[in-house]
Amino acid sequence: MSALEFPKTPTDKKAIEEGEVFAPRFDANGLVTAVVTDASDGVLLMVAHMNAEALALTVETGIAHYWSRSRKSLWKKGETSGNFQHVVEMRTDCDQDAVLLRVNVSGHDATCHTGRRSCFYRKVERKDGGVVLTGDGTEPLFDVKRTYQGAT
Repeated sequence: MSALEFPKTPTDKKAIEEGEVFAPRFDANGLVTAVVTDASDGVLLMVAHMNAEALALTVETGIAHYWSRSRKSLWKKGETSGNFQHVVEMRTDCDQDAVLLRVNVSGHDATCHTGRRSCFYRKVERKDGGVVLTGDGTEPLFDVKRTYQGAT
C-alpha cells in the first residue's frame, strides 16, 4: 500500500495543461492508460492501465506497477518472470489522463507474457479481402510454461 496520494484534478484547463501539479485524471473505472517504451531504443513494449495505487507505487519504487483489469488486482510487472520494468522517466499527456513510462527491462528483456520483448509482435494486414494477423518473426526469450507454472 502506498502513502502517496494525488491531488484532485484542477478545473482550470491551463493548470492541467501547463501547471506543475501532477493530478492524474482517472477514468470512470479509476484508471489511467500507461504506454510503455524501452528507454534505450524507444520500442513500444506494452500498453496497460494503472489505478492510483499502481501509479503511486511506480512513482515511489521506480518499478512499474499496473492494475490488471482481467484479474482485478494490482500487478508488479516482473514479479513472476523476473522481467522487472525499471522506470527511467515518466511523462503525462496534456490532459493528464495517460502516462508514458520509459523503462529498462531486467531479466530476459521481455515484457510480454508470451515471452517476447514487446506485446506488439503481430501485424494487422489485408489479405484476400479480409484482415489477418501475421507474426513479425520475434520468438519468446524465455520458457513461458516453466516461468508461469502455478501462477494465476
